[in-house]
Amino acid sequence: MRRQPAALRAALQRALLQAWTQRGVLATLLWPVSMLFNALVAFRRCLYRSGLLTAQRVDVPVLVVGNLVAGGGGKTPLVIALVSHFRQRGIKVGVLSRGYGRQTRYCREVRLDSTPSDVGDEPVLIHRRTGAPVYVAARRIDAARALLQRHPDVALLVCDDGLQHHQLHRDIEICVFDRRGIGNGWLLPAGPLREAWPRPIDLVVVADAGIGLDGFEATRTLASHAHRADGSTVALDQLAGHGASAKPLWAVAAIAQPEAFFAMLRERGIELQETLALPDHAPFDSAGDLPIGGQTLLCTEKDAYKLWRHRPDALAVPLLLNLKPAFWSALEALLSARTGAKLSSPHGQPTS
Repeated sequence: MRRQPAALRAALQRALLQAWTQRGVLATLLWPVSMLFNALVAFRRCLYRSGLLTAQRVDVPVLVVGNLVAGGGGKTPLVIALVSHFRQRGIKVGVLSRGYGRQTRYCREVRLDSTPSDVGDEPVLIHRRTGAPVYVAARRIDAARALLQRHPDVALLVCDDGLQHHQLHRDIEICVFDRRGIGNGWLLPAGPLREAWPRPIDLVVVADAGIGLDGFEATRTLASHAHRADGSTVALDQLAGHGASAKPLWAVAAIAQPEAFFAMLRERGIELQETLALPDHAPFDSAGDLPIGGQTLLCTEKDAYKLWRHRPDALAVPLLLNLKPAFWSALEALLSARTGAKLSSPHGQPTS
């Protein structure tokens, strides 16, 4: 196996993330640069607040889901949960994304045959999980306009990431924190923060308890079944204790916190012989970076759409995010207050 380049990148990424957990030597050396970064962020925000730069509106409410910590933090599972919630109420939702990691440049609609290299891995996952219209563009306003022109019945837009993208007016901001919290509390590159915290935000979701931040608690769990590229499934309980196969169990993840995924598998009783942690959004463009066969390979659902080109037998394990009723009540109240009316389906009745 030729895994050294990807493994080295992943190791460097983990080292930097570790440096951001405390105010050690490396973070302290980078602190002056972070002050410059902070000034630039504050200056840009001031331009929008003063009216020198104008946030552009669209005809439907916009809900932005993002985080202040670099390296991901559970935004996409929350976007999927939001789309599913409003869809159950009969409200058609569209999703906007930058399409991080894609090799294309222009505004594009995500389709069932879209690939991560075309539109990004997270937009592919969102569209296939929810069936919602998803558009990607460097400027979210371009994606919003294209989506609404193509899907005029969409009543709400959810932006996957974009708290720092002020060009698109937003009605509600939701910030997600995971177990890292705010790290050492410093801005990039001395710390993990993209903006100083605290800062005004409408709703805070805390995906891991015990990090010292107030917000609506969410719990992350693995689905009960994993699935292959051909749609066949395997119950996770079957994999526990090698019940389904005598093959060794391996796991691979190219997400912000791969160890969290591995730990969740182990908590379900799955004994992993080996794990492979790759950099977030790794393209899996070389089969040489992966095991050649002879094992049962588990992966995240986001990674699966890239990995299945090389290993269609790999088992994708969906990640589920569960939120308590208090969050949904608070969100509905904010939407009603900000938009002047409650969202409803075109016919006034929820659909299944």
